[in-house]
Amino acid sequence: MHNPQLNKNGELQHLITIEGLPRAVVTRILDTASSFVGVGDRDVKKVPLMRGKSVFNLFFENSTRTRTTFEIAAKRLSADVINLNISASSASKGESLLDTIDNLAAMHADMFVVRHAQSGAPYLIAKHLIETGQSHVHVVNAGDGRHAHPTQGLLDMYTIRHYKKDFTNLTVAVVGDILHSRVARSDIHGLTTLGVPEVRAIGPRTLLPSGLEQMGVRVFTDMNEGLKGVDVIIMLRLQNERMTGALLPSAQEYFKSYGLTPERLSLAKPDAIVMHPGPMNRGVEIDSAVADGSQAVILPQVTFGIAVRMAVMSMLAGT
Repeated sequence: MHNPQLNKNGELQHLITIEGLPRAVVTRILDTASSFVGVGDRDVKKVPLMRGKSVFNLFFENSTRTRTTFEIAAKRLSADVINLNISASSASKGESLLDTIDNLAAMHADMFVVRHAQSGAPYLIAKHLIETGQSHVHVVNAGDGRHAHPTQGLLDMYTIRHYKKDFTNLTVAVVGDILHSRVARSDIHGLTTLGVPEVRAIGPRTLLPSGLEQMGVRVFTDMNEGLKGVDVIIMLRLQNERMTGALLPSAQEYFKSYGLTPERLSLAKPDAIVMHPGPMNRGVEIDSAVADGSQAVILPQVTFGIAVRMAVMSMLAGT
């Protein structure tokens, strides 16, 4: 089967993962997002690109932040948005995932934004829609298990491009709980697709998955060593809820070895930027002095995230 994310003309049909997307498609999403950055300001409230279309936010796992940004993005495109808290409804009645999808598709859904605790759920939905002849309905993965969070990866790529202009001469460090992080996977695929020559993964051995080297990543367990001379630092949230067993001694110990402090930041290039997908655990992954400092671009990431989600949805709606 060809890449289910692309239609026969090579246009984006679903967004499930950055992995396997051609560089041209990723670049087109970022270029499209540029045109949406001012939308929502006082002058430009909305654009009519999705007027009359229905976007269903299907969140099988809680995330107020991600759901809110998708909702804002869809409304700025003039779409009708329906938020469904699935965990409270059909799933608890024993209705299968694909039955839920068929019922909602029968209500003339045009797009499903899916957040699910199981890796692969959005892919399963997209495959089902294609196989049942409903390929006019599009799927956006808003995070599935430990697998992928493509719009977060894309907004991170947009942020890097905004501040650094060119990907081909950068050293980027992804720091923290890479084992449990779908954001880390999406970022690594985005960075390698866009031609970043050196991607580093920094973290304790217990939180580094095997196979990173095969993805073209340099692995460091020493934070100071890994941060030397980097242009971009992406801090990851410590995923307490996805951790099983004693992978870490304590949050305090973690901060001592892997927290981003002003001293550690000074090992990177003087113009290095600091990113974080949020929500931050201050004093665990990142010192407040860094989070609120001049090199942090954490709030601009949120602003760009809305534009990137608008870009993805408008491109899907056009296919």
